[in-house]
Amino acid sequence: MPKIKIDNIEYNTEDLTENGKAQLASLQFLEGQIKKIRQEMAVYQTAQSTYLQALKLEIEKVGLQPLQSETTQK
Repeated sequence: MPKIKIDNIEYNTEDLTENGKAQLASLQFLEGQIKKIRQEMAVYQTAQSTYLQALKLEIEKVGLQPLQSETTQK
């Protein structure tokens, strides 16, 4: 018997109405999509970190100096 846990209470999914089964299917689809997006975000965040590190190294390599803020110019 397939089960689902909602708020720490288990339910038998076979006892759901057709509407309940449709809601469950939608929920499961969305959970899959969220998982996929989280995995994509992890890839993007890794790439972002890599590009940022490469940019920092390039700035250091050429000796680029930071801009002075307005408060230090006065």
